[in-house]
Amino acid sequence: MRSVRGMRVVSALAVGGLVLGAAACGEAPEENDGAGDGGKKFSACMVTDVGGIDDKSFNTSAWKGLEAAEAENSNIDIKYVASKAEADYEPNLTQYVNQKCDFILAVGGLMGTATSKIAKANPNQQFGIVDAKVPETNVYPMQFDTAQAGFLAGYLAAGMSKSKKVGTYGGMKIPPVTIFMDGFVDGVAHYNKTKSANVQALGWDKATQNGSFTNDFVKQDEGKKVGDALVAQGADIVMPVAGGAGLGTTAAAQASGGKYNTIWVDVDGCESTPNCPAIVSTVVKNIPDAVKEAVVKAAKGEKLVATPGYLGTLANNGVSLAPFHEFDGKVPAELKAELDKLKADISAGTVQVTSPAQPK
Repeated sequence: MRSVRGMRVVSALAVGGLVLGAAACGEAPEENDGAGDGGKKFSACMVTDVGGIDDKSFNTSAWKGLEAAEAENSNIDIKYVASKAEADYEPNLTQYVNQKCDFILAVGGLMGTATSKIAKANPNQQFGIVDAKVPETNVYPMQFDTAQAGFLAGYLAAGMSKSKKVGTYGGMKIPPVTIFMDGFVDGVAHYNKTKSANVQALGWDKATQNGSFTNDFVKQDEGKKVGDALVAQGADIVMPVAGGAGLGTTAAAQASGGKYNTIWVDVDGCESTPNCPAIVSTVVKNIPDAVKEAVVKAAKGEKLVATPGYLGTLANNGVSLAPFHEFDGKVPAELKAELDKLKADISAGTVQVTSPAQPK
């Protein structure tokens, strides 16, 4: 990939999390020779949430989608800025409006309010947002019914658990997080019903919508602490839904030498983290393809319709359960077959998966 132009971000890995340097603000956009109006390339500009570009999760996924769009269409030019705090969202979005970016992508449910405000103030600007839907029609939403794939993960965890206790925790109690947790605990319940089993799901109560959270998407020590608490209660498989903070749990699981394992979310953990030996599978949210498709269409001049926008499901491969990688030989053939059947039944609607957090 050619170097990303304009505003640049320097990221450095720091102990316990990621320290991301802010990009320079207010730079004039670079004019590039190429096809399009007046020889100017189509600019797709992304603002991360506080998790940063290297969260091994939804920000990383969204950037991968922009890279794929640029690779497919040489008339697309991409860049990003990483937000270090929630207070950065509005200024970061605004500076891209001022730079006359053709498509501005906001990443994460935490950016919904800021995106709505800036989009309302700039009705002729095309925005996109991952994991949220806002009222403004110039914001193209990309949402994912991760409850469906989370349901499969819960069933898998229940089937693989030796202690008959599994757990999940979140980064913050927001819909893009709790939807995973709802699906997970319902998948465990479905396993229990189907198998007349009694596997306990710790860390989340779907009925009360209360459970365990790090209140952070970055601090790995917080993820480790919450994960350790679930393990102390007996969980031998834990699914963190906490962005980079969840790496504290996957690293601790790997260090445990197999005493407990994890299920990752968003991006296949065996491709995005160093902890594959401790990851049974991943609840994948196919953000890259959704982002790529939106940007490529916009660059061709196609109108992005905000309603209904994009909704990823098991049926359209917008969400999925990743390969088992190092656990492939450990997952019983019978359980694999049950998961395949369950995926087909959910896709067909014969097994209903519900969550208060499902995209409307």
